[in-house]
Amino acid sequence: MRKFSHILMLIVLMSLVFTGNIFAQEAAEAAATSGGGMESFAELVFGSGMVKWFKDGGWAMWPILFVTKYGLAYIVWKFIALIYARVNLNTFLEKITPMIKNKKFKEAAALAKGTRGPVAAIVYAGLLKADRGLAAVEKAIENAAMIEMSYLEKGFLELSTAITLAPMLGFLGTVSGMISAFDAIAAARAVDATIVASGIKIALITTQAGLIVAIPVQFFNNIFVTMVDSLVIDMQRASEKVIEAML
Repeated sequence: MRKFSHILMLIVLMSLVFTGNIFAQEAAEAAATSGGGMESFAELVFGSGMVKWFKDGGWAMWPILFVTKYGLAYIVWKFIALIYARVNLNTFLEKITPMIKNKKFKEAAALAKGTRGPVAAIVYAGLLKADRGLAAVEKAIENAAMIEMSYLEKGFLELSTAITLAPMLGFLGTVSGMISAFDAIAAARAVDATIVASGIKIALITTQAGLIVAIPVQFFNNIFVTMVDSLVIDMQRASEKVIEAML
């Protein structure tokens, strides 16, 4: 399971790099043919309004864009990993419980080994110790459950980092924009409503961008927490059924 997680994360990162290379090549071709460069290509893909909004946000939009890609990569990886980890618990228990009751531990262990997900992993770990008694089985299931829990919790720190950094970078860009706006007022030596309004508008763009990034990442983070809780419940149910069947 952990090997699959590492392979999946590598595939996601490689796909992002590959996609970036394709975009770069297409941008270069667009620049060579139309002379518009990266900006023309971005306007073609995202629209001129989005490009203008990004440029008006200033330097802070670039780290926010990086955080967006960072959070998106972990969202894709975590979603696929959790979907892969789920199995039909009732069907799995219906197959493996009769084997355990009939003391066919090798057949049950082979079935658990061939089934994906943390539920099958903890059952397999317990069945490997079936010849050493019930206490050894319980201890093996407990140790395997701790390992699988550490796997299930991977990615949440990175998602929390994206949730925290995006609005913080937005606020930093806003403060920098407000400082620039007041510098413009000081240079003009007069309080012009146009200077104040336009400066504040540009300053607030980065805050808007940070919240646009943080809100969806927080939404998916909550979904993933719910999915992990469901898997933990399945692990508890499976371990209880295995112990009952052995008794």
